[in-house]
Amino acid sequence: MFDTLSDRLGVIFDGLRGRGALEEKDVVAALREVRVALLEADVALPVAKDFIAKVKERAIGSEVLRSVTPGQQVVKIVHDALADMLGGDQDASLSFQTTPPAAIMMVGLQGSGKTTSTAKIALRLTKRDKKRVLMASLDTNRPAAQEQLEILGRQAEVKTLPIIAGQTPRDIASRAMEAGRLGGFDVVMLDTAGRLSIDEQLMAEIADINRATNPIEILLVVDALTGQDAVQTAEKFKARVPVTGIVMTRIDGDARGGAALSMRAVTGAPIKFIGVGEKLDELDTFEPGRMAGRILGMGDIVSLVEKASEQIDADKAKKAAKKMAKGEFDMNDLADQFRQMRKMGGMGAILGLMPGMGKMKKMVDQAGGLDDKEIIHQEAIISSMTKAERKTPKLLNASRKKRIAKGSGTSVQEINKLVKAHRQMADMMKKMGRGGMKGMAKQLAGMGGGMPGGMMGGGMPGGAPDPALLEAAKGAKGPGADEIDFDAIEKALAGQAPMPPGMGGLPGLGKKK
Repeated sequence: MFDTLSDRLGVIFDGLRGRGALEEKDVVAALREVRVALLEADVALPVAKDFIAKVKERAIGSEVLRSVTPGQQVVKIVHDALADMLGGDQDASLSFQTTPPAAIMMVGLQGSGKTTSTAKIALRLTKRDKKRVLMASLDTNRPAAQEQLEILGRQAEVKTLPIIAGQTPRDIASRAMEAGRLGGFDVVMLDTAGRLSIDEQLMAEIADINRATNPIEILLVVDALTGQDAVQTAEKFKARVPVTGIVMTRIDGDARGGAALSMRAVTGAPIKFIGVGEKLDELDTFEPGRMAGRILGMGDIVSLVEKASEQIDADKAKKAAKKMAKGEFDMNDLADQFRQMRKMGGMGAILGLMPGMGKMKKMVDQAGGLDDKEIIHQEAIISSMTKAERKTPKLLNASRKKRIAKGSGTSVQEINKLVKAHRQMADMMKKMGRGGMKGMAKQLAGMGGGMPGGMMGGGMPGGAPDPALLEAAKGAKGPGADEIDFDAIEKALAGQAPMPPGMGGLPGLGKKK
């Protein structure tokens, strides 16, 4: 959603970084361009003005230290101001400081994704926080709204309140709270009805339910694609009910991002969750500092570690590490890597979260892109092989390749391409196993067996992030975009030169020891 803004800011700050010294007029000119970029991204005018004023005051003052390059310091000031505009250090976690069950009321307009977001949060609380959650639909207006939540509950394996026809929303809410108390639930999620627009009947109904259940959290669900209308909706809801947080859906769409940037400053309510896809597990907590880093192309290594820890099976990762230590790597291992990569959002998503890799991702996109459909095709090829062929790819002769091509709906050329890629990876694993790249082998074994799918998998039992790894990620000073020689990397990828030093974290990109 922030791609256009990120590109514009990247061009502006590249110009600042390229100068050895900055004068006041240089900073003023750059901030004028930043202001235009914010307005083009649909940020509210008062918010953009306030943001620029804060940055200008710090950038032109004594805060631009002599100990670092002034351009880099301006970028840091913009990052901090951006994080503050998005929410700053305010705790955006859900509160459970009440006698169980804690009621969480979901409000919003029709079509904003309220029911799906209810199920997403319930699944997150169940899986991550180990809470017992009961969901109840209070929407008696929209056809099949209650049935929709019931189906989502079955998919998420979260209990839902049985449907009784003819009850009013307040009656359903009271019954849900009673069922929560008697059933020993920690949380009761109340999915209220929406309208096509804000009206008095909707507000009166929400206020009535609020009085009846006394919820610990009231979460307003807004659609990021509606732009500044989402901010105005939030203002109107907050004027009538004590909204404690915002859930912003469709953040993965092509909206310009102004709603997210303006929401906290205009309404005072923090964004607590963002919907990043349609699936029930595609919900992220909103971290202002991390989001500011992504917008400025600095990556988000902490989110990458968390995503890896959720998706990677620790036992499989340890087995893979042991095999690789012996120099073994067959098609089954390659298929596992592909599956793990897809679970983490594909190679494009992984590169987007890595510090300093934003430009490399764009470079690869311009060269043809990282098509995740290609990964699916390669998985289909491996699935069409026999167990013996997967274990020993050398068995693949011309007739076998023709059979696999027919079975997978691909061509012999694609199979040859996959076999060649596997052979290159297997050769690298053998070198590591023989100790020719001892440092890299140890690193991969500790990380759980290979980039991209198996990275960071080891030492994370039960799907929880390794605390030591998370702390290291939070304190890591990843290479900035200005510290990476992308021309050298481009030549290396084309086979015209060796990979530059400092890329040892990626298999095949490290310097041989």
